[in-house]
Amino acid sequence: MKNLLLISLFFLINVPLASAQRFGYIDSQVIIESLPEYNEAEEKLKKLTDKWLKELDDMKKEVEDLERAYTHEEILLTPEMKAEKLEAIASLKQDMREFQTNHFGYEGLLYSKRMEFMKPLQDKISKACEAVARQKKLNFLFDKASDITLIYSDPRYNYTDFVLDELGEGDPEDSPR
Repeated sequence: MKNLLLISLFFLINVPLASAQRFGYIDSQVIIESLPEYNEAEEKLKKLTDKWLKELDDMKKEVEDLERAYTHEEILLTPEMKAEKLEAIASLKQDMREFQTNHFGYEGLLYSKRMEFMKPLQDKISKACEAVARQKKLNFLFDKASDITLIYSDPRYNYTDFVLDELGEGDPEDSPR
């Protein structure tokens, strides 16, 4: 009798642990590209990039003009004047490299601006994902677009449309509730 009671108690304690885990996945790339704010952010980044590239091109043109002028005047210049002109060219080239690194390099201004523009979108998607996961009673929600590799994904567990609906960007006819 005591053993039967212990076995029954053991099963009662472990029944909740034996329940199936619920998984789902989304495709955040599809979601983010569906948001109008994403297109606005991309347009702002393109304008900034174009502006900075023009500045860089202007610097390159200035260096080329100085080098061309130096080549034409070289025989007429004194050694001091040559050194001065070459130093000005080298300084301008250094400024150009610094500009390029500061704006387009690893963690440069372009990277910072992209993070600044994308953070609110990522937060918005994250909140929507959490709401969908709670509504659908999911234990886990994976992102198909991230580094997680899915070998197989059953479309009935794709919750991308639900997250789009939560954000107000989904097609009402496309996603069943």
